[in-house]
Amino acid sequence: MDTAVRMLPDQGQAHGLGYRIDFRPTAALATLTLPAGHTVRAESGAMVSMGGDVTLDSSMEGGLWGAVKRTAGGRSGFVSRFSGPGELALAPPAPGDVVPVELTGRPYAIAAHGYLASSDGVEIETGWGGAKSFFASQSAFVLQASGTGLVLLSAFGALAHRTLAPGERHLVDTGHLIAWPADTDYTIRKATRSLFRSMTSGAGLVAEFTGPADLLLQTRDLRALATALTPHLPKTQSTTDDSDR
Repeated sequence: MDTAVRMLPDQGQAHGLGYRIDFRPTAALATLTLPAGHTVRAESGAMVSMGGDVTLDSSMEGGLWGAVKRTAGGRSGFVSRFSGPGELALAPPAPGDVVPVELTGRPYAIAAHGYLASSDGVEIETGWGGAKSFFASQSAFVLQASGTGLVLLSAFGALAHRTLAPGERHLVDTGHLIAWPADTDYTIRKATRSLFRSMTSGAGLVAEFTGPADLLLQTRDLRALATALTPHLPKTQSTTDDSDR
């Protein structure tokens, strides 16, 4: 089966770059060694530290419309490019995992919050996915990764890899979906036939995939954490004042 991506070990060489992933899976940090002439594209704000000879260029790639699409997709309107030689450390904004994967040519769809960085040879486009992509990844715009190279994916919690055999069906809660082959057949539906049971189970909408496919999932959902924390957060001053009247 053409898996489109290959999960890489935590440390090694890929497409001219040295890489190392430390502190997995709860506080992962990616350290890249960039030779002279090599460039890495990363999300704005992903840089933790870099060597003194590494150069940084930030721009609205694709012009104003490209920036609008990235912003609508939950990303920054600007793209950062780091050029070697030197060492570069990157991390996602939320605690969790960073996993290096090798893209092998088949286009891949990536949820906007799941993309951290990529090497030369990988093209990242923010495309209109419509309502289907909105319910699958909480954004009507999804990233389309194509070409060949190294991609760093991030996840809240750890990143799980699920391989589907031809004809195999699998349901994924939309809050846990990180990446999937762009040409994979999937539909969005309720977790059960009953709307009431779907909502009371906490599952809501799910993406139903049909193999062959490789799915990359995050083991935790940031929205679920926010919901769980809400009852424990301090009340606002206005709410407190109203209750005293």
